[in-house]
Amino acid sequence: QVQPVESGGGLVQAGDSLRLSCVASGRTFSSSVMGWFRQAPGKEREFVAAIGRSGFGTLSTDSVKGRFTISRDNAKNTVYLQMNSLKPEDTGVYYCAGRTGTYARAQDSDYAYWGQGTQVTVSS
Repeated sequence: QVQPVESGGGLVQAGDSLRLSCVASGRTFSSSVMGWFRQAPGKEREFVAAIGRSGFGTLSTDSVKGRFTISRDNAKNTVYLQMNSLKPEDTGVYYCAGRTGTYARAQDSDYAYWGQGTQVTVSS
């Protein structure tokens, strides 16, 4: 079991970068799959990126490929989302989620543990 806590959101301009962090308490972080999801105002929550247990790959949605990078540091129980070349359409609340498993998953229903979210606002 992990309990994620996100940080790093903020207000930036289009083209800027942000790095989100998610610290997940619990002894099972290294055996957890971690994901990032986002929800824009008036829209459903959508998948952004996920990372499997170390060495078991990553997934990301097409709209962020080449701009966002997910990574993890098991020694720090932390997963990161490096976001470059931000666009106004990246605006939303970003949630970190975790599940026990091996491979990255894109379905939010696959994740059992969720953080409270961090707001990212990209102005044009």
